[in-house]
Amino acid sequence: MNQLSNRLNRLSPSATLAMSQKSGELKAQGIDIINMSVGEPDFNTPDHIKAAAIKAVEDNWSRYSPVAGYPALREAIVAKLKNENGLTYTAAQISCANGAKQSVCNTLMALVNAGDEVIIPAPYWVSYPEMVKLAAGEPVIVAAGIEQDFKITPEQLEAAITPKTRALILCSPSNPTGSVYTKDELEGLAKVLAKHEQVYIIADEIYEHINYVGKHESIAQFAKVRDRVIIINGVSKAYAMTGWRIGFIAGPEWIVKGVNKLQGQYTSGPCSVSQKAAEAAYTGSQDCVEEMRQAFERRRDLIVRLAKEIPGLEVNNPQGAFYLFPKCSAYFGKSYGDHVIKDSMDFAMFLLEVGHVATVGGAAFGSPECFRMSYATSDENIIEALRRIKEAVALLK
Repeated sequence: MNQLSNRLNRLSPSATLAMSQKSGELKAQGIDIINMSVGEPDFNTPDHIKAAAIKAVEDNWSRYSPVAGYPALREAIVAKLKNENGLTYTAAQISCANGAKQSVCNTLMALVNAGDEVIIPAPYWVSYPEMVKLAAGEPVIVAAGIEQDFKITPEQLEAAITPKTRALILCSPSNPTGSVYTKDELEGLAKVLAKHEQVYIIADEIYEHINYVGKHESIAQFAKVRDRVIIINGVSKAYAMTGWRIGFIAGPEWIVKGVNKLQGQYTSGPCSVSQKAAEAAYTGSQDCVEEMRQAFERRRDLIVRLAKEIPGLEVNNPQGAFYLFPKCSAYFGKSYGDHVIKDSMDFAMFLLEVGHVATVGGAAFGSPECFRMSYATSDENIIEALRRIKEAVALLK
């Protein structure tokens, strides 16, 4: 009898990867698809980082690395946190992993027991609830709509906390919305969390450098919760290194030790060559980061302007990351041919099959009234994609 484990059967497949696969199938049929479904910078990894990787290969950095990552990389991360964020850590408080995704999962597996509750603001990144389920925890979803710029309030957080609450996952800048919590907003949440000492804060800051407000704010800056914050970050987004798979956690040493114990049993240390490349990313010139940020900001301005010209879409102005998350519920109940739009997943499929633009329905992110577009693509693709979307939705009656 072919029976997968209950653990796996609890999980949902990734909607972003599923949409990307569907668009790939249509492309294979010769259909011109503009893919705005996957959150990946379209830039190449900067040359000085690639050069460091080549040198690492030539210098034979090809052995197993320490489970937590090479000391030089962890020291580079310590320096980054001090210089850029004003936060003091030691190398013993850093653990590197195969991407920020594994870092989030490691942390949840290290902290969460069966039945523990983990608060996840919605819209959320698709993998958060599934990771909580993998750790045998219970996701507690707190909805924040476009009218509050997709950010939860201290009152909402307070109402969601119970004696079973073990953690809060906070992503700023946010995937899928691009919303960024201000220092005052984070302080409001920190004041609530300070009263509940059993609650840990998993602060996913992977989009830190792709922000349009000037300065990244971390909830780890507040002394009253600092010893319960686990920062998640990595090189994928800021340095266009998605395939290199290097992420890290920074947090209390006892949690880091737990994560290292876990990682030592199922993946060991991350790729040796990728670590040397990541070290170069953190210690080298940061001009490349700013150049890419400026390009993303220009694209943000372009896609927001064009999306606001499409009747029926409600659009916010994201302050970070490279996503737009418009509200599309005005089209629910409308149809064109065989396409009946009951929800945002139907809407995304309609845009793919009729408009030939790949997006992702918002239900996968906990917000079924919206859909996500990634603008990590060229200006030309953005202009053409929004033109196609405008034409497609005009067909819905």
